[in-house]
Amino acid sequence: MPLFLTLACILLIVVLLVVFKKSADVSGIIGLIVIAVVAMLFFNTSFEVVARSTVAGFIKSFSVSLIVATSLLQMALMEKSGALKRIIIFIKTIASENKAVQIMLINIGFGTLMVSVGATPVSLLPPILLAMGYSTYVAIALPAIGYDSLCTYALLGAPIVVFVDMANSFMQKAGILAAGAEITLSEVGQIFSYFLPLTSIMIGIAMLWITGKWKGVKKGILPCLLTGVVIGIISYFTSKVDNLVVLTGVFCGIGVIIAMLCYLKFTGKKIIDKSILTKEELKYEKEFPLIKALSPWILLIVFILVLNVPKDIFNQLYRVWLFPINGITADNSSISTRFLWNAYTWILVSTIISIFILRPTKKQLKETASTWLKRAPRPVFAAAIFFAIGEVMNMTGYNMLDKAFTTDSMITELANASANVFHSAYGAIVGFIGLFGGFITGSEASAIAMFAKYAMNTAANLGMARTTIIIITAGLAFGSGLASVISPAKLQNAAASIDKIGEENKVIRTAFAFSMIFTIALSGFVIILINVVK
Repeated sequence: MPLFLTLACILLIVVLLVVFKKSADVSGIIGLIVIAVVAMLFFNTSFEVVARSTVAGFIKSFSVSLIVATSLLQMALMEKSGALKRIIIFIKTIASENKAVQIMLINIGFGTLMVSVGATPVSLLPPILLAMGYSTYVAIALPAIGYDSLCTYALLGAPIVVFVDMANSFMQKAGILAAGAEITLSEVGQIFSYFLPLTSIMIGIAMLWITGKWKGVKKGILPCLLTGVVIGIISYFTSKVDNLVVLTGVFCGIGVIIAMLCYLKFTGKKIIDKSILTKEELKYEKEFPLIKALSPWILLIVFILVLNVPKDIFNQLYRVWLFPINGITADNSSISTRFLWNAYTWILVSTIISIFILRPTKKQLKETASTWLKRAPRPVFAAAIFFAIGEVMNMTGYNMLDKAFTTDSMITELANASANVFHSAYGAIVGFIGLFGGFITGSEASAIAMFAKYAMNTAANLGMARTTIIIITAGLAFGSGLASVISPAKLQNAAASIDKIGEENKVIRTAFAFSMIFTIALSGFVIILINVVK
């Protein structure tokens, strides 16, 4: 009965999303209410535990939800001040003679760099691709799939930070970690880096197929393989150092851009071609310096590098100045905010400083504020609600007086059932669980918050060691990242940015096939890693 009720709660969210076409935030709040009621009626959970867990979930989401809020503010300022228009004009001129290189450069290189610093490729890139002559179908599909392999490093590493915090919490409570020991960002980063060349190359091939079928794949296979190799090499080195792990997406994005520009130079193709610009665009290009337009992102990257590259500064901000919030959680554990280290603080700071560089008019500032207030609340809430759902599911059955679980939690029920059903084959299906989680939450970080403890619990029940547990949960994380290409919210966002709502349904059919192929390959790779990496 408890297992059936747990599965029914998750299925309800899926039905709301798929059958009734409800948005992620609406589906999430209905799902949370139903889970809370089930927890109280059938899992012996008090209202106080549910309430505390809900609030704790929202606070734990700050590393994602507040980044969404501040990055949307930054994007609104860049849009209304004209900076975004200038950047779009610049991107249009790049690699016009080699479509394969253009695809890798813009959708993987620039797309990854953008999403790593908090921008939104599915909003920014479709209009650019459409203006460059790509079809509506391609303009929607490519931005949604391009950065999937590096979703774990989106929003300046927010998902991997969530992952590490959850892994430490779980393994310390489960007795897997010795007293005082911790799983580090570099330990997780090294395992995650194994996945990146495979997923990057698969995604590159998929993008080439979408634009030119097998002929496109044949023409673009060299830039595609080069992209995968560059990402693999960069991630291998950044994963070795704690303070560089969260910058993996930034460095990989820059690395791919540089590699593609070098490839163009080596093959004798133009890097910049201004002949495709209109007279109006040429005039705007002269009036608005590119460096000025890029200033919010340049400032942000500089701040993040200064805070993370010097090891002493990183250690102080990440390990010492935790700024914990106490007295909220049901089990009285503290929640580390690290607000001086987390990216949302510096996205906001870079946005404020860039106002003095971009010099928007009062009207543009007013439009920025109104646009942000219109766009931000629902995505921010959607990013947070699944953290709350995950926290409530993790804490069902907890008794605050006894300071112990009087019944198995929803997550424990799922973990026990999975261990009994799949046994040693669990590694082969965990990617699909991640794909499912990414689909219903619309975010890798939210999927990790909702399902990572379940994956860890199942792996622990199967007697797996610390490294294997991380590999298993990494498979879940990458599966949820691959779900970006079938996320209704992301595809609708891409379609809306070019006023083609409804066209995303055509993309989903092809994207679903690719997501299945990707996840099958991912599952096989998880099995290989389990047997090779000790």
